[in-house]
Amino acid sequence: MTETADIPAWIALFMGLYALGASIGELRSPGSWAAMLEEFEQHEGLRFLTGIVVLALGATIYLVNPWNPADWLSILVTVMGGGMALEGFVILAFGRPFLHFASALIGVVNRGWAIIAGVLGLALICVALLRF
Repeated sequence: MTETADIPAWIALFMGLYALGASIGELRSPGSWAAMLEEFEQHEGLRFLTGIVVLALGATIYLVNPWNPADWLSILVTVMGGGMALEGFVILAFGRPFLHFASALIGVVNRGWAIIAGVLGLALICVALLRF
């Protein structure tokens, strides 16, 4: 059984793996993020499903993560979960305009965003591993 103090570290580890994996995928196949956002923008069902999944995952992270004001990682993970839930809501409520904005933003510095995601992923992994 996982100790309560370890939950933020585990969440950070898996979010870091996700960010690093997505980053490597984009760097290996440039333009895949832009193509994905274009598909989300064009297909109502895919956009709706994505919004539900992001909202549910964000809410789960927000609710499962123990709140500890003395632990900066606990605060960060809670804020990330809340941000994901809010993003899922925005995708559901304002899907096409929001994803069009995200697509325009990603298209400007596609490789740069992938590098930033990779660095953040590595940072989350390192922070998590230092907590175990």
